[in-house]
Amino acid sequence: MKRFALIVTVLFLISNAALAAPLATAARSVIPKLTQQIINVDYRTMKGSTTAMALKDRVMPPNLKEFEDALRGVGINPDKDVDTLAFVTFRSEKSGLRMIGIAQGQFSAKKIIQRFAANKIKPVKYHTSNLYPSGTGLQMTFLDDFTMLFGDDGAIRDSLDARNGDAESVASNADLTDLINGASDGAIWSVLDQEGTQNMMHSALGDASQVADFDAIKQRILGSRYAMDFSSGVKFDLDVVTADSITAGTLSALVKAGMAYRRMTATGNDKLAVDNLSADSDGNRLRVHFKANDNQFQTLLSSDFFAAVSK
Repeated sequence: MKRFALIVTVLFLISNAALAAPLATAARSVIPKLTQQIINVDYRTMKGSTTAMALKDRVMPPNLKEFEDALRGVGINPDKDVDTLAFVTFRSEKSGLRMIGIAQGQFSAKKIIQRFAANKIKPVKYHTSNLYPSGTGLQMTFLDDFTMLFGDDGAIRDSLDARNGDAESVASNADLTDLINGASDGAIWSVLDQEGTQNMMHSALGDASQVADFDAIKQRILGSRYAMDFSSGVKFDLDVVTADSITAGTLSALVKAGMAYRRMTATGNDKLAVDNLSADSDGNRLRVHFKANDNQFQTLLSSDFFAAVSK
């Protein structure tokens, strides 16, 4: 139980942090069926919140930096031209996990293509799409005038196969589609599939996952979604979707037990994080909530506590 509150707190603070706005039709069309996780970053929301920008600067994951560099490589300033940036991790039967990035924003496909032509950069044709090098080892193509797809060569081709009907898209994955529809109204949101959520909960529960019936509970964990909002301080909501209310209630009891133990032993910023965390169950969902004002969250970001748990 000792590890529980610490890990759950980190779970939302650093687990591939992302921001919101619904996925557009063009973006959804290239997401493969066997998607593990979708992370959506609303740059407009981030730029309006010093707390959100502090979080991005503090824990920016390597994949976010990689895709930002790819955007710069084709002449796009992520801080000015991008509205949303989504990351999609999906399972490929031949190559394991792959990742793509989808950028939407106020950039002109025509101008960027003209820049490629001026530099004598010729595209490679795949289906009806033109693939261009970004200068960072990634390929890119336009899905429409204001939506760009990035990825390594294999990932981008797998994604275009989904759009062109040569492979199944996320539209045929009802469970993940339901998670997306329930999460995409937050300022920061992400969805995680069944296997990813089962692994997440096993790690988060720590010693509590060793109870005799956890393997049975694990099989009834179906997926998860989280959302962050910065409109008034920081608000985080995580929903773990299970097969029934009994499973959700059991997970809630385990989570609360871990939090109660941690509250008795925590001090300093560790205690601040745990005190702002709560959990309950609602029907077939475990719900974990975190709320803090901007000063509290900034304190957590700059603390030794956060430095330790974010490694």
